[in-house]
Amino acid sequence: MTAPPAPAATATWGVPFDLAHAARLPAKPGVYLFKGAGSRTRPEILYVGKAKSLRARVQSYLGKGRDPSIKTRELVRRTQRVETLVAGSEAEALILEANLIKEYQPRFNIQLRDDKKYPYIKVTVQERFPRAWVTRTVREDGSRYFGPFASVGRVRQALEAVMRLHFVRSCRYDLPSESPPRPCLDYHIGRCRAPCAGRQTEAEYRRMIDRIVQVLSGDVAGVQAMIEEEMRKASTDMEFERAAHLRNVLAGLDGIARQQRVQVLGGGDQDVLGLARDGEGAAAVLIRIRNGVLIGRETYLMTGADGEPDEALVARFASHAYLSSGVATLDQLPREVLLPAGFPDQHLLEAVLSEKASRKVVVRVPQRGAKAKVLELAVANARHALADRARKGDGGAPRTDDVLYELQDRLGLKVVPRLIACFDVSHTQGAETVAAGVLFENGEPRKSGYRHMRIRGRWGNDDYRSIAEAVHRYFARLAEGEGPLPDLAVIDGGKGQLGAAREALAQLGLDGVAVAALAKREERVYLPGLADGLRIPRTARSLHLLQRVRDEAHRFASGYNRKLRSRRTIRSELGDVPGVGPKRQQALLSRFGSVRAVRAASADEIGRVPGFSEAMGVRILTWLKRGSG
Repeated sequence: MTAPPAPAATATWGVPFDLAHAARLPAKPGVYLFKGAGSRTRPEILYVGKAKSLRARVQSYLGKGRDPSIKTRELVRRTQRVETLVAGSEAEALILEANLIKEYQPRFNIQLRDDKKYPYIKVTVQERFPRAWVTRTVREDGSRYFGPFASVGRVRQALEAVMRLHFVRSCRYDLPSESPPRPCLDYHIGRCRAPCAGRQTEAEYRRMIDRIVQVLSGDVAGVQAMIEEEMRKASTDMEFERAAHLRNVLAGLDGIARQQRVQVLGGGDQDVLGLARDGEGAAAVLIRIRNGVLIGRETYLMTGADGEPDEALVARFASHAYLSSGVATLDQLPREVLLPAGFPDQHLLEAVLSEKASRKVVVRVPQRGAKAKVLELAVANARHALADRARKGDGGAPRTDDVLYELQDRLGLKVVPRLIACFDVSHTQGAETVAAGVLFENGEPRKSGYRHMRIRGRWGNDDYRSIAEAVHRYFARLAEGEGPLPDLAVIDGGKGQLGAAREALAQLGLDGVAVAALAKREERVYLPGLADGLRIPRTARSLHLLQRVRDEAHRFASGYNRKLRSRRTIRSELGDVPGVGPKRQQALLSRFGSVRAVRAASADEIGRVPGFSEAMGVRILTWLKRGSG
């Protein structure tokens, strides 16, 4: 596949960005460019979009009754003029949009960049006597590109095996128009058959190149079968030297097969797009499978993903991968493209790819079976890429463990729950009602975020109202800037506690905070809009994390409750003694262990405690005996 040609389009000069001018735009498919401050010769391109009807789409940004996101409101505020380019069809508009986004890199479009420049093997099949070498640059020059390979060491090993086994020339002559006066050293050491000197015909050389392309495309088994047949024939004809060479060829092919066959995926030619996201950042991975063999992987990092649905990210990535100018053939288009989410222009992408491949290319979102498992592999690769970026400090947050991604999937959260707050209430038969909030960061306790509080409301053991007060007080401090808002609030309880917590957050204007409740015994997770709750397998690591967070909140709340009960016991007896304040009470309990032991002690023993005298010991014993009598 070569990059699609730029579609024919007609341009409309920029007009002021208001409803009156938008109403005069053409009701035809095309691309619109929102422009901000800047000169006419050097405009600031803020956003590039595609539309089935340019007039209707641009008017939608300005019409009444809309509920735009913060990002869209800011885009409209900055836009001063809009320019449109009319295309011949929606498919042409889709291609034009991808090319313009790549050219201008508008700040309000989702941005992609390569995670790194992966190495490829380039085979110059457009030449009469093709060559092969390692490159990190992919161009539209008619060559075939194979990869990308995970490491340059692996790609060089594969190329070395190909060069040794198939005698690919390494010279740079433009054969046959240019040729040296005699064969080079490669011919004399057995690494080339000297097509430059006419010692190998073009047909023979081309058959060899066809085998190389077949091997690099993933069909090692087919070439191995042909080589085995040739080896048997050479042995029968007593051409033992040639048979030995072919045996070495087979050994080399086995090595390439082991390197390529990272994972056998059950046959077929597929491109699989995986997506992982976390707040504003996201990662996308394109896995290339040929003949059931994973032969390449490309990774892209995205910015500006916050507030964008998965469908928009998938559409942007697919357009970049297949429609942008400069996207060259890496071998050949697959028969299937598997996506993690569908998008409105999916049928247009399918039509464009089918036209370029001269056969049907299906674009689908698998839901079950082997194809869904392949998609899971691509998503796992995207998650690892996102975690690697975070670990390397590339503008991301600290590394996120796989269990948090699993929790995000199971609860349907918009972001990875790096910060999890959990709340529990503890009381003693309606007295000493307390609540606790604990905080976990990346699956580990963050003690600076722990809070315990006495419930101020006088409603005894009403857990619903107590949870509401605890959540309200905890998040009120955060809303005032005390700390970052958690990505997930977990409540120890069921549907009632969940509703109380959501109401408390709504009062603070924090409806966007995700909330879940974990009920004891059944270990069922209750979520908003899910009446029967969610059952997570008991062996799932995500459930274990929720249980650990819940148990820590219970421990912290129960500990505070016991502390208050202990203080109340001390006040009821020692606290009544004149001259014995909290510090002296603590000193007596530290020395004797309990009030009963203090009562059994002598005045002399009490007087030897630092801060006490024998006379004070007599007074204390008199008060304690009066109280017990």
